[in-house]
Amino acid sequence: MSEDLLKEWEPFDIFDAEAARLDRHFSGLDAEAWERPSRCAGWSVRDVLGHLAGEELYNHACLDGNVQDLLARLAREGVDGFHDFNEWSVRQRRAVPVHEVLEEWRAKNGATRRRMRELGRDALIDTMAGPYPAGLQAFHYASEYATHADDVGAPVPDDEVDDRTWWRVAVGRLALAEQEADVQVEQTAEQIWAHTDGVEASLSYPEFVAATVGRLPAGHDLDPRLASKLRCLA
Repeated sequence: MSEDLLKEWEPFDIFDAEAARLDRHFSGLDAEAWERPSRCAGWSVRDVLGHLAGEELYNHACLDGNVQDLLARLAREGVDGFHDFNEWSVRQRRAVPVHEVLEEWRAKNGATRRRMRELGRDALIDTMAGPYPAGLQAFHYASEYATHADDVGAPVPDDEVDDRTWWRVAVGRLALAEQEADVQVEQTAEQIWAHTDGVEASLSYPEFVAATVGRLPAGHDLDPRLASKLRCLA
């Protein structure tokens, strides 16, 4: 089972840790830092926060069991799909004082994390893909938070780097399995071997994580066919 990849980690602890990392970083930013470009094309650091605050609308809909109602409401407002939703969420908050957006995100995400932990790892919640275990959803959220923490330059202490990379590798492999991606992936003690369409590559763990979230650096020599098949989380 693909879920077995993540058995050794506690999803809610990891989600809490990544949220705390972002909160610490955001709390120390000055006005100039908020306006710096993030690693997300077209988004400033402030925009990343706006995105995180906005997506709590979806997270709460999952917990409340009304995802389809939310999607219908967004469609009536001309918001079609997650890309549109993300951009809409950012636009909605660009004129709002940043400290208010930060407080919004803290409160709403805090409620999300508390409610998911109370439900427990195996409880099913509503998602766009249908009922899905809260624990696995927490891993997906934590992966997104880790990606955005890296996007805005939130520091990661040396003693957290390895374990953080390992669980992110596992989440990437889970997502590829869930999506039935047309790529073969094998993990060894030191690297990931990937193969598709007659091309193959060996990637370090950090390179594999970057590939799964679409954050390989410009000029990386991974074949575009493999890069496309490995991107599964962002």
